Amino acid sequence: MDAARAATRDERRPGLVALLGSGETAAAGGRIFESLAQALPRPLRVVVLETPAGFELNSDRVAGRVAEFLRVRLANYGADVIQAAALRRDGPRSTGDPLVTEPLLHADLIFAGPGSPTYAVRHLAGSLAWQRALARHALGAALALASAATIAAGRWALPVYEIYKAGHDPFWSDGLDLLGPFGLSLAIVPHWNNNDGGTELDTSRCFMGRERFEAMAAGLPAGTAIVGLDEHTGLVINLAAGNAAVRGAGGVTLRRDGSEHSFAAGATFALELLGPFRLVDGLSALPPAIVAEALAAEAADASTAAEPAPPAEVAALAQAREAARERRDWTAADELRDRIAALGWQVQDTPQGPELLPWKDKP
Repeated sequence: MDAARAATRDERRPGLVALLGSGETAAAGGRIFESLAQALPRPLRVVVLETPAGFELNSDRVAGRVAEFLRVRLANYGADVIQAAALRRDGPRSTGDPLVTEPLLHADLIFAGPGSPTYAVRHLAGSLAWQRALARHALGAALALASAATIAAGRWALPVYEIYKAGHDPFWSDGLDLLGPFGLSLAIVPHWNNNDGGTELDTSRCFMGRERFEAMAAGLPAGTAIVGLDEHTGLVINLAAGNAAVRGAGGVTLRRDGSEHSFAAGATFALELLGPFRLVDGLSALPPAIVAEALAAEAADASTAAEPAPPAEVAALAQAREAARERRDWTAADELRDRIAALGWQVQDTPQGPELLPWKDKP
């Protein structure tokens, strides 16, 4: 049985949280996803939540592009990637539908990304989908958020479409407040260093421009921390360790109560810089029914996590394949992989070496 799936409640800690400034399907994003996967059970169960783009007619493709990227990028971790098509609070494919959101109860890694921040908040806040995602995170699943979902995760959300596209006067909207229970009141701003406007238009600060954003920042309540994420850059938050690490091509800018700090890729800082951080049990803030079903799902997953041992013939073929790879005989290695597959097994090449797993779909 996978030790990570069999952990006791006393051993569990909240999962990692990755906030991406952009580039979730670029090289920098791929490296961040891999860093999350390295600390998670295998085979890795990934859920891509469609909600932030649920208003778009092609939301399945918006989320699907990320799902396809993760299937390839995390193949060595045995990634099983599912799209959860929870589009909106009401109607079919609802964020309150138990069947649509059921995959979240079993996820090791949950991703939400492009779309509209305010739409995401409107249709996720207090929903079954969001509560199940929070429960899984409290039990150790990683959350990876990009673009609209990154903005929506803060205590205060930047209404990008309303201001930049529809011409509304600047304002802040309520967010999902993902890290509020941990003592952190955040306004998360991706695309911090965007320059799509060139020399004619300042599109930094998530398309707000410096001048307009400074006026908006002045209106945030005292104690709010602004987290500015450069493009192709991520901030990986380790709540259990009380720190955050900057990953990717750019940097992260932190502002709080008149102080500003800038961190380049590779830097790590204590979460106390963002506010009065405290480590809490995330389950304690959730409804008892959500907690009960999340614990039941975790127990069921742990009981079925043990994979059957491969037969001696399959193990021997795997050893022969590894020897062929070491002598760089790729033709022989591919033939041996095919023979292993014909016997109902697959080889997953991981950083720790090859692993043999049964084909789930093989009759």
